[in-house]
Amino acid sequence: MPLNEQAVQSKLRGVSAGLLTPFDDDTNIEHGKLASNARSLSDRGVDSFLAVANISEYHSLSQPERIEIAETSVSALPADASVLAGVGGSTGDAIELIEAYDDIGVDAMMIMPPDHTYLHERGLLEYYSTLGEATDRPLVPYVRGFDPAAQYLADLTTIDDIVAIKYAISDTTKLGAAVEAGADDVVWVNGLAEPMAPSMWIEGCEGFSAGVSNFRPEVGFALFDALTNKNWSRARRLRNICLPYQQFRDSRGTDNDIPGALSVPAVKKGLELAGLHGGSVRAPIRELTPSEERRAETLYQQLDEDIAALVDEPSTA
Repeated sequence: MPLNEQAVQSKLRGVSAGLLTPFDDDTNIEHGKLASNARSLSDRGVDSFLAVANISEYHSLSQPERIEIAETSVSALPADASVLAGVGGSTGDAIELIEAYDDIGVDAMMIMPPDHTYLHERGLLEYYSTLGEATDRPLVPYVRGFDPAAQYLADLTTIDDIVAIKYAISDTTKLGAAVEAGADDVVWVNGLAEPMAPSMWIEGCEGFSAGVSNFRPEVGFALFDALTNKNWSRARRLRNICLPYQQFRDSRGTDNDIPGALSVPAVKKGLELAGLHGGSVRAPIRELTPSEERRAETLYQQLDEDIAALVDEPSTA
């Protein structure tokens, strides 16, 4: 039975890991490896999961594949884990996914960033309201890829079916203004991973989505504990040990000028180095080059050493 709204919110007040999609060399989905990753992360303490998400290569998946991945994720995880599944596109396509996810037992619908060229804030609010009418499961809009007004963000919090907002814009001043103006029963989640966790926490975020914590969740837990205990010095140090690998993720890679091109393959490489399953990627994402793989290995080794030195320190100030 799916978790209720309060339970979903409680899980989002923590570290939410993305479930990446392991593909074989022919880019077929390896569901056994996906399930194994989910169980391994659960065994390591993760209890909030983002399935069929951006980092899962949502836009390279067909509708049936999205449904199959959600089903694999829910089936692999314990009943008390929270699974948010990505929903997007046209209203009809989004409702098709929502209805399928309802049957599977997904706990909440993460509404993906709009992929339309032309947007209207009032139209987006109507879109979310329409999707909310299609399910009794809560909605979590993922705000990324456009620059909305703070008032729009505050208005999002007044839609009955929205229980949390994943905020993935680097403007923390706008975040603070939206939190102040919005309803106080919505959980704000930092969608830009560990590097932004301290600054977004101060502005009102109560949890964050994983970056390097997708494959080394203990660093995310340590960071969350430091923030909870207002140990700002320790939080900054934990943030800083994540930065080199995160900056590698954000880089453009070879023969490319678009930021973030290495994001998914870099995390998949991290999964492999941590003993989990990464797998290949689908176009338009590209694999790491041999030199990029070596760079990832060097950064992972440093991350491993830094985590060992910091994670076991007391979390209180």
